[in-house]
Amino acid sequence: MTEIDAKIDALVPAWLTLPDIAERLSVEVTRVRQLVKEGQLIAVRRGENRVLQVPAEFIGDGKVVKGLAGTLTLLRDDGFSDEEMLEWLFTPDPSLPGTPAQALHENRGTEVKRRAQALAV
Repeated sequence: MTEIDAKIDALVPAWLTLPDIAERLSVEVTRVRQLVKEGQLIAVRRGENRVLQVPAEFIGDGKVVKGLAGTLTLLRDDGFSDEEMLEWLFTPDPSLPGTPAQALHENRGTEVKRRAQALAV
């Protein structure tokens, strides 16, 4: 879990705290912490109180967005830090169109994974 810089913070349109995510997923906060620990979600410390938060686009329809965990694994395997993954996921890609995070949220994970794999080459 890293502290986020202002540039990346500005890329992410909305954030959720771990208790908010637990509520949306209908699980305990400890389960959300486990998802972060396992690398299925990225949590960063933000705001005055440095509260752990996760991008809201990572959660949809009562579950973690399909394809997110696999994409994060690919990026991590490519040597990306949490901040670099957030920057990549929330930077507009004209070939998608939109951001990779939006594409995942819209169930276009195959396209996103293809681009993530291409980064390794």
